[in-house]
Amino acid sequence: MKKLIKHLALSIPTLILSVSCGADRLPRSLVPDRPSKAPDYFCTWNLQGYVCSCSSNEAQREALNERNLFGNGSCENWLEAFPEIRMDLDFVMDDSWDIPQGQNAPSNNPYLGTVILDTTRFPSYVGSPAQRLGKLVRDVKNKGWRGLGGWICAQEPEGRGITDTAAFWKARLQEADSAGFTYWKVDWGTQARNGQWRRMISELGREYAPGLWIEHALDERFIAFSDVYRTYDVENVISQPTTIQRVADMLAYQPESDARAIVNCEDEPYIAAGLGCAIGVMRHQFTGNFPDGLQDFAFPPVGRNIKMRRDEVIRGVRWHRIAEPFGVGGEYKVDPNKLEDAWILDDRETWYYWGEGRQKGDTLRAAAPARVSRGLQLPETIGETGPDRPYLLASRYPNGAVAIAAIGRGLGRQYISVPVNVEQVLPDWEYPIGIFGRFGSLTLVFPNLPEANKLVVLGQDLAADSAVNITRQVIIDGNKLILSQELIDKIGRQKVSPNDKSDPGLVIRIFEK
Repeated sequence: MKKLIKHLALSIPTLILSVSCGADRLPRSLVPDRPSKAPDYFCTWNLQGYVCSCSSNEAQREALNERNLFGNGSCENWLEAFPEIRMDLDFVMDDSWDIPQGQNAPSNNPYLGTVILDTTRFPSYVGSPAQRLGKLVRDVKNKGWRGLGGWICAQEPEGRGITDTAAFWKARLQEADSAGFTYWKVDWGTQARNGQWRRMISELGREYAPGLWIEHALDERFIAFSDVYRTYDVENVISQPTTIQRVADMLAYQPESDARAIVNCEDEPYIAAGLGCAIGVMRHQFTGNFPDGLQDFAFPPVGRNIKMRRDEVIRGVRWHRIAEPFGVGGEYKVDPNKLEDAWILDDRETWYYWGEGRQKGDTLRAAAPARVSRGLQLPETIGETGPDRPYLLASRYPNGAVAIAAIGRGLGRQYISVPVNVEQVLPDWEYPIGIFGRFGSLTLVFPNLPEANKLVVLGQDLAADSAVNITRQVIIDGNKLILSQELIDKIGRQKVSPNDKSDPGLVIRIFEK
């Protein structure tokens, strides 16, 4: 069987399907050209760090201003990031778009929590708070972004004599609604772990700014009343198991009333696809060392080398055009068996340099369930696997689409992506199937499947705009459809950016003739 799979995969045609193939009712593309409505965003925090070489938190805050967003100098023009998927993303200004340019202290800062676009940072934007924010929204959207959002300090500004907290936030929300602001990333502050305060913000938001996504963090219980809950900061060398575990921990929660309760798993697009989560993109267009010549420790060029995996962001975000992320509270399964990643640190390989156990030669460890699924049976491995086998994720989305992901491992000082043979039982065959990561083979098992000679199978790199007829390159054996490693690798990386290291990401769909 393995020799047959390999032989078939080596003959994959590069001919793009068109109506001339005699299949005039088949789609040319499996990825809609309509932008996603998922609460995905691009966040500026690591850009802020890059331009100042992460010299201090104060310098990182100082970097957020009009010049860096729109200018044409070195490390400026941040709004030019990700042109392929800007229309699918909100551009989220991180800490500190709402405080004066020279007031960047991380604590005892009377401007934290102001939530009004500051004119010293954005001097071209004048008028009332809603007017200047609305003008910035229009300018950002004119650059191709879907919308504009911002970081919110979880507190009211000090020394302002604010006696009615609800009235203060009602006014800020009404300004956001009037301006067309689309996202609030509510982070740290004096109220950061106050669930009652955060619930108030969400309830007011639904009343006074219904088009605004409000994201919470820091206590997983908050997901029950959240539009979006962020899994929070991770060290990239052990990000994947940390993120999988955090998502798995939240699947048991039940949303309150009209809370959408979507998990944002930050800059892990294939985990997001595999587990039905939203994406908060943090990697950016400035590769290599910091401007001061030192290694970028937020995105160290080791292991996965995340900044050289730009295509996987495009694929993960475009998957949400097919199937949008969905809230917790449904059926899920978590494998009791865990896998552990262990990364041996060298110099400047984590931003968390002040943390315990963060010296050169120390080992960072993080474990997560070997398999997690939502709305599906757990994926199964076929044959023997070793201790370096990947994490396996699978989800069935509310619209019927399915995503299956194999997530590699950080072991020693290498990122290891071992292709194992995987079998996944699915409830039906008519819906799109997203495949993310490397597989030895992937066997899809359906309760019933029309005869092979009555089927057409299309495949498409999620970063591409056209599908390929792969009917002759898959194996259909009764109620099983089998894709080889070579087929997944070829189709899933058919459109590759120069020097990009992303694992495959594709969508397939089965049609009856």
